[in-house]
Amino acid sequence: MTTIRELSHREDLLEGGHRLCAGCGASIAVRQVMLGAGGTPVVVGCATGCLEVSTTIYPYSSWKTPFIHNAFENAAATVSGVESAFKGLQRAGKIPADKKAKFIAFGGDGGTYDIGLQSLSGAMERGHDMVYVCYDNGAYMNTGIQRSSATPMGAWATTSEVGSVGQGKPQRRKDLTSIMAAHNIPYVAQASISDWKDLTSKAEKAFAVEGPAFINVFAPCPRGWRIPYDSTVEIAKSAVTSAFWPLFEVVDGEWIYTKRSVTRENRKPIEEFLKPQGRFKHLFKPGNEALLAQVQTEVDRNFDHILKRCGL
Repeated sequence: MTTIRELSHREDLLEGGHRLCAGCGASIAVRQVMLGAGGTPVVVGCATGCLEVSTTIYPYSSWKTPFIHNAFENAAATVSGVESAFKGLQRAGKIPADKKAKFIAFGGDGGTYDIGLQSLSGAMERGHDMVYVCYDNGAYMNTGIQRSSATPMGAWATTSEVGSVGQGKPQRRKDLTSIMAAHNIPYVAQASISDWKDLTSKAEKAFAVEGPAFINVFAPCPRGWRIPYDSTVEIAKSAVTSAFWPLFEVVDGEWIYTKRSVTRENRKPIEEFLKPQGRFKHLFKPGNEALLAQVQTEVDRNFDHILKRCGL
């Protein structure tokens, strides 16, 4: 594992001065992931979303890499095409055969869990040598905080309102990381911006494998979650310690739990994760006790499923 001293000497490939909101988890996720490239040239593709619109406002760019903007639905398809073109030029002798480059696609949960799932699945199934990173902030934040399939059960969103008809999103969230693991690709991981050592280590592994890799990164959104801008990392940490967001990796089909300090016995109650967030405030009002208990049951069920897959 690379030390923090070594990481501190690596070039930051996302410049400051962008227009992402204060406390945005996406920029933290990008910086930590890109440190894993270890100095190898990187080509970045990015789906339409908060990350793209806030870092590439013409004529400026915060990226110190070649950068391609894609529609919501085709970041993985475009980056897989760039990777194929690079290899084709090498075969044609137009790029030296020993020249190395990393190809990475970033997308939010809207462009990954939902709109872009088809192109992502296709790129992984075809075996392209690329890394796809989802920064999961649990809704379509760029277009108005609409619910996505990553939005947690019980959360408020502008298309899952709280009122006499409903109490936030009624459905459970999609387990995308497990779906990607089912593609039998070399490397899949679930990580959080709160655990930088875990995330940068997983990024290094993802960049190092030959073939496709996928990382799902928990990246809170202060605006959409109704939290103070300076609480982003603490909220992300609470997601991990409450087992809402288990940290694990799947290496050539082997499931490995990477946060051994959080167990079935000592995990925090889900209330510690939910209560600081305005999008969940209705869960703590009289009459919603059963819904809050249902959310806890769903978290318990998912955590137990992950631990069993990891042989624990």
